[in-house]
Amino acid sequence: MQSSQVRLTLLLGALTAFAPLSIDMYLPAFPALATYFRADATGIQLTLSAFFIGLAAGQVLYGPASDRFGRKRPLYFGLALFIVASIGCALATSLDALIVWRFLQAIGGCAGMVISRAVVRDCYDAQGSAKVYSQLMLVMGVAPIVAPALGAQVMAWLGWSSLFWSLALFGAICAVAAVATLPETLKPADRHGGGIGHTLKGFAALFRDRQFLGLALVGGFASALLFAYIAGSPFVFISRLGLTPDHFGWLFGANAVGLIGASQLNHRLLGRRSLRQVLRWAVTAEVVAVLALLAAAILAPGLVTVGVPLFVCLALLGFIMPNAGAAAMAAAGRQAGSASALLGTIQFSLGAVAGGLVGAGNGGGVVAMAVVVAVCGLCARTALWFTERRAG
Repeated sequence: MQSSQVRLTLLLGALTAFAPLSIDMYLPAFPALATYFRADATGIQLTLSAFFIGLAAGQVLYGPASDRFGRKRPLYFGLALFIVASIGCALATSLDALIVWRFLQAIGGCAGMVISRAVVRDCYDAQGSAKVYSQLMLVMGVAPIVAPALGAQVMAWLGWSSLFWSLALFGAICAVAAVATLPETLKPADRHGGGIGHTLKGFAALFRDRQFLGLALVGGFASALLFAYIAGSPFVFISRLGLTPDHFGWLFGANAVGLIGASQLNHRLLGRRSLRQVLRWAVTAEVVAVLALLAAAILAPGLVTVGVPLFVCLALLGFIMPNAGAAAMAAAGRQAGSASALLGTIQFSLGAVAGGLVGAGNGGGVVAMAVVVAVCGLCARTALWFTERRAG
């Protein structure tokens, strides 16, 4: 890979990492935030659900805007908003204020995610895009490995507000890097000048595309599985299964290593198998893994009995998410920005619902998390079956 491609991949990976960093870095602080704001588990998880909702809503803004104005200007706006909102989170004096700032932080941060997918689609075909998405998962995968452990240490020394000051600094660094190195990949001739009518027409066309919508739902339910784990794991492993925040950070990182390793194996498999073959195998295996997790949570909840099948569930996402996303984007043709926006909206809308259900179920208990994870895995397989049935 040429040095320019390496720099672009690293930058796109950093831009894609806004969401995992903003989520994972403050997960060990959930119990401390509950104490500080005098809130229960459900209240603190609302800050996470608000972030997911902001990610879903922001996609609709940046996708069409990037198709109309190019990839760079919408990105700059989002980065600026992310920095301001991160500072607002750090200065929040009430849970309500933190929820609002988290929502705005997500709207800013999702610009990097939308633009990154659109840039990849501008530059690569479906098989090539899947390989690049796998590489981006390697780059962005550093975030969930490092962030919980780093967040726990920063919080221990400087308090929970320092986590958000760190995110503001990360946003500023990425903004400087984007201005200096990111090329404009959407040529002026390929941009559209339409307004809201053109945008709505483009979204309607994508919703009517059964291949795009079905594959987007496969990726969406896979993402919802991941978000159910993210929302439930701090209370499950720290409050219910007795891990310290430091040890939880290492456990969270180990699961991230599994996901990253699978994504890199996926990159190699795509050299010998088709994207759809790998996707079909992985989604089917996910069904087996989520049912094993559910059985363990009900019959013998424990660190090992729950942790092992959960590790497998998360590792399989390294095959499912990049392939489902690449196949859906390929089906969208030239509407890369709008397709990226709709893909992200579906993913994070389902993620917000999944995270909320985990919190509502028995205060975020082991069984509640396992049930939501299992439902997401089964729905992903159903969506893929429906897509293949309609395609046939």
